[in-house]
Amino acid sequence: MTHAIPPFGNQAVAAAYLSFPPPMRKGLLTVRKLIFETAAETPGVGALEETLKWGQPAYLTPETKSGSTIRLGLPKEGGFALYAHCRTTIIPDFRNLFPDEFHYEGNRAVHFKEGAPLPLDPLRLLVRSALTYHLK
Repeated sequence: MTHAIPPFGNQAVAAAYLSFPPPMRKGLLTVRKLIFETAAETPGVGALEETLKWGQPAYLTPETKSGSTIRLGLPKEGGFALYAHCRTTIIPDFRNLFPDEFHYEGNRAVHFKEGAPLPLDPLRLLVRSALTYHLK
């Protein structure tokens, strides 16, 4: 596996990333890096906890409790996805901003195709929204 930035602090999470097929792993690691970068540049978020929830890499804000959990994984339909809690407005709010630019799974996920370029600026908005959800 390529070196993850930032390095993994949790070996179970590192193993989860290693279990992903290489094309999906590359995209998921890009989203992972974006999550950490967005957390670092967003006031009120604090340190992230990287752990596993339901066997998927998950990102929480335990220090400030500012955000809702973000998970990364592989949907059954193929590709990879960013998941948010389905009882939040994170995904619906994002879909209102970008109704046709992404493939959505109800109120819980945004799906990405293997090898397709990731639109990092809109994704940064989605991640920031999740990391600050409880500050609204």
